[in-house]
Amino acid sequence: MTATHDTAAEGGLSRRSVLGRGAAGLGIALTGSLNGLFGTAASAHGAARAAGYGPLLADPNGLLALPEGFTYTIVAQAGVTELESGEPTPGDPDGTAAFVRRGGNGSVLVNNHEMGAVTERNAVPPVPGFTYDPAFGGGTTNIEVDKDGKRVREYVSLAGTNNNCAGGKTPWETWLTCEESESRTTDPIPHGYVFEVSPYDQSANRDPKPIKAFGRYAHESCVVEPQGARVYLTEDASNPNGLLYRWTAPDSALPLGEGSFRKLVDDAGTLEAMRASTRSGTFVPDLSVATRPGTTYRVEWVDVPDRDARTTSTRKQPYARPVTRSRKLEGMWWGEGGAYFVASFARFSDGSEAQHDGQVWFLDPDEDTIELKLHFAYTPDDQDSDPDGPDNITVSAHGGLIIAEDGEGASHLVGSTDSGEVFFLARNELNDSEFAGPCFSGDKKTLFANIQSPGYVLAIQGPWRKQR
Repeated sequence: MTATHDTAAEGGLSRRSVLGRGAAGLGIALTGSLNGLFGTAASAHGAARAAGYGPLLADPNGLLALPEGFTYTIVAQAGVTELESGEPTPGDPDGTAAFVRRGGNGSVLVNNHEMGAVTERNAVPPVPGFTYDPAFGGGTTNIEVDKDGKRVREYVSLAGTNNNCAGGKTPWETWLTCEESESRTTDPIPHGYVFEVSPYDQSANRDPKPIKAFGRYAHESCVVEPQGARVYLTEDASNPNGLLYRWTAPDSALPLGEGSFRKLVDDAGTLEAMRASTRSGTFVPDLSVATRPGTTYRVEWVDVPDRDARTTSTRKQPYARPVTRSRKLEGMWWGEGGAYFVASFARFSDGSEAQHDGQVWFLDPDEDTIELKLHFAYTPDDQDSDPDGPDNITVSAHGGLIIAEDGEGASHLVGSTDSGEVFFLARNELNDSEFAGPCFSGDKKTLFANIQSPGYVLAIQGPWRKQR
């Protein structure tokens, strides 16, 4: 891709140069005493000490490069391992959450499969009683593993959905799986919804019911306020670019808990789209124009006219006031009293007003603001050693973050320290397929992560230590 606009010249961070000097300029903090996620200041001693776990060592099996002392186990492999019902493990593993296995010995993974038609190779099999639409092959599988990351059992928990990309873990220990789809309501069975999946109670997964109150659009991720009544959701779509949404529960649904979403009527609560403006009140139509970490916008919320998009996509509908757009709104998670969300990249060619290779924002629901915490400058010259396209993100159990890269060139899991240094934690040595679904086990000893194609679910263990 030819560079036609260089945001580095406008204050953006060139990740290649930052990584080369120890990344002291990328401050990640998960406590109030530090800069906030991917701020611009670092500790005075940050550049002087080694971050991470050392260089990545080539894997003799050609799959996953890791630092010395780290090992991996293949938990599941699409088309190779088998479900307990005898079918092969489904393909395209994407967003994933880890839950403590009953009895505390190991984990239960709820694993998305970003599949389309049921005729695709290694689609999620349409298990009777757990299938929303037998024409589609997306869904979720639950994988139980022991404390060493070895698979105990694997089974379908949701079938018949379309392109299950990411999602969100609820405060009551369930998984919200999101369809990145925009099928029409005139289709026999419409798609583009969110479904709730239990890691423990298979009976709760019977007769899948979409959460229509959250709207019908190309869902990517979501977060649920831990003790509140709101859900925030990202949309990964284009022509025009997607929106950030907020759903507010009706009083009659409170307090929210397991099973609450299944009981909602289709138009329950309020679904709104975000409108951002500068402190002086100037409307911001496109988040890509923000280049400096610390940039803060005020946010308001505008009602979605037709949340089920019966004739027009939600992002194309006539809003009472203009709403703010962003290319590639992807991963989200809740932390520090707000919602972090990711924009993976922006290009002039996709209608964005500026170009970048990634942004991370923090939405403060109490202050009604969003703040840019990280800006990846558009640097197309080095696709292998310069990470781009941040996608799924998770808080590390050992300080900082783990970021799954979904960009161009070599793909990595990128780690951070609490004080702001960044490092490569793993590299896909098989191909250039994206990483997805990083999440830690409850005992903090295992990092689970997926290589989407040809479809690996991996458990990574090693000499973890606090990354300050």
